[in-house]
Amino acid sequence: MPTRDLYVQDPGDPLWKVPASGAARFSWEYDDGRDRLLALYQKGKDKQWDANLRIDWELEVDPKDPLGTPDESMSLYGTKYWDKMSEKDRGDLRQHYTSWQFSQFLHGEQGAMVCAARIVESVPDLDAKFYSATQTMDEARHAEIYSRFLQEKIGMLYPVNDNLQALLGDTLKDSRWDMPYLGMQVLIEGLALAAFGMIRDTTTKPLPQQILAYVMQDEARHVAFGRMALRDYYKQLTDAELREREEFVIEGCYLMRDRLRGLEVLENFGIPPKEAAEFTERSEFLHLFRKLLFSRIVPCVKDIGLWGERLQRAYVDMGVFDLGDSNLDLLMAQDEELAEKLDAERFAGEEEARTAEVAAAIAEGAGEG
Repeated sequence: MPTRDLYVQDPGDPLWKVPASGAARFSWEYDDGRDRLLALYQKGKDKQWDANLRIDWELEVDPKDPLGTPDESMSLYGTKYWDKMSEKDRGDLRQHYTSWQFSQFLHGEQGAMVCAARIVESVPDLDAKFYSATQTMDEARHAEIYSRFLQEKIGMLYPVNDNLQALLGDTLKDSRWDMPYLGMQVLIEGLALAAFGMIRDTTTKPLPQQILAYVMQDEARHVAFGRMALRDYYKQLTDAELREREEFVIEGCYLMRDRLRGLEVLENFGIPPKEAAEFTERSEFLHLFRKLLFSRIVPCVKDIGLWGERLQRAYVDMGVFDLGDSNLDLLMAQDEELAEKLDAERFAGEEEARTAEVAAAIAEGAGEG
């Protein structure tokens, strides 16, 4: 079935063209480069994996309850609309919410792939080009995974959210080579990690848990890369240049906080826009998501050297200023450890099953003898 037939709403022109500006940069310096970035490049090569092999696609997914999250996670829960819904309606709502979330993951991962390729093209340092090439492959794998999950397990897609599309466009249109880093590695990856982590830690279903844990393991490297490259570069910028980057971050943070709420789903179920916004704002899950969102973005922004007075005031206004002191390295290490633990548990279970099969075969053979 063509993907277009799975979209809940018309996605418009199937090809989105973003005008590109800025120079493609070659480097004739083939020296070893920065040890930290080359070590990350080596890790990026070592940690490549095949989504067809590492993920157990045979696991069943109920499209009407794909994540197993509680009713309270639905922003309509406790409203007059929820009370009028049949069990079938509630199942449809869960399917649509999951479709909306994972569709934005899919579109964001394609954006990340394009941004990583843009970094390969535009960044002046060869060690950064090397690492970005591995990230481009990572993002392609992530887009492949989310596309397969949506098409084979959920059976439904949503178009890209207008505000996510605007942020991607602003990130890609800027001619300065560091802006794809800042827009993608810091803001959009921070947004993605918050959403991935919230679902990974609350879902009771093994397939989405596998997908999110393994994708987050890759993303931990991507954020580390952005931090290294931007921290080094931003030390060289003037105060005026730093303020321009901070303005971009402030606008992006307000946009992500206020506009990426899944209102399209509620409006698709006939909820008036004003009520849909009110219900969503009261959602405890939305408040949790926002806390997770800024727990990753704020310390990263501070770490790379964007911590001017106006940016600090904006974070005070958002109520997230204190998160600047969060331990980002610890969060990323936990993301990697969770994926490795999941691998170990899964492979131990498979080995136990194989051992049982062998023992049963031996016993059966002995009985026949």
